[in-house]
Amino acid sequence: MLIVMSRDATEEQISDVIRTVESYGFKARPIPGGERTSIGVLFNQGAVDESLFLTLPGVKQTIAVTKPYKLVSREFHPEDTLIRIGDVVIGGDSLVIMGGPCAVESEEQVMTIARHVKAAGGDILRGGAFKPRTSPYAFHGMGEEGLKILAKAREAYGLPIVTEVMDLDCFDMVEAYADIVQIGTRNMQNFSLLRRAGESKKPVLLKRGMSATVDEWLMAAEYIMTEGNTEVILCERGVRTFVRHSRNTLDLSAVPVVRRESHLPVIVDPSHAAGYRDQVMPLARAAAAVSAHGLMIEVHHAPETAKCDGGQSLLPGQFEILCRQVRGIFDLSR
Repeated sequence: MLIVMSRDATEEQISDVIRTVESYGFKARPIPGGERTSIGVLFNQGAVDESLFLTLPGVKQTIAVTKPYKLVSREFHPEDTLIRIGDVVIGGDSLVIMGGPCAVESEEQVMTIARHVKAAGGDILRGGAFKPRTSPYAFHGMGEEGLKILAKAREAYGLPIVTEVMDLDCFDMVEAYADIVQIGTRNMQNFSLLRRAGESKKPVLLKRGMSATVDEWLMAAEYIMTEGNTEVILCERGVRTFVRHSRNTLDLSAVPVVRRESHLPVIVDPSHAAGYRDQVMPLARAAAAVSAHGLMIEVHHAPETAKCDGGQSLLPGQFEILCRQVRGIFDLSR
């Protein structure tokens, strides 16, 4: 349930409603709006009797929430959520482009790629210091040393950094360095990790699980938001199907569905969906056409020597062309 307060409701009246909600064993979540405050009623089992709250001073109306996810839903929060990282706004009127290597391999590598990403018009630098890999024998990242390299690149080129956290053990470390904490597809339903992300003061980028429905994806975001973190970025990265011509199948239909159902920004990672360099640019253009709020693109200046996903990484010149093309398409799609 959503309790909508009157425009002229006082802070005392809002506090009284919160106390009343919690006196019934529910959790109250204030949701400030442009003109009025609403209060979400969480952790109720079944329908809530609206008469419990309608007569309270300052209450304008109550709205039943029909979705299993509440804080994520537009029923709770009709306006789009905007997430600000420095001068970058995710969820706004411009397309945000995240570019960088799949994995941090050396300081020279990251600095070279960051320079190209910045020059091409990229907004955020991506790179993995911790890499969950299918094979235990593959390169699993440089750990904290990789985070330090990303931080140096941020200082040198003014690009905020997004990097993945793998487990609870390294969360504090990643949180200390990152501007955006990424939860990868394999951890989308790691509920302990989601709850810890909900306690973070950093924005969280939540990738869709490789076999997850949209509802399961949104419910994973709900786990984060129930712990207090309202800055969640959803990332579609392809789902596993029967195809063999690409690594995964990019579900672009999920973008308009998420934009309709949720106020959270949604971006697309065509690199992991495709798995092949020649598919990344067409899929990125398509993502811009369906009004995704951003793109996450793998870039490498020497992909033939990359320790991770070189075959799907764009060369710097290709990334520059992509940035120019997708922004024009995004502007036309709005």
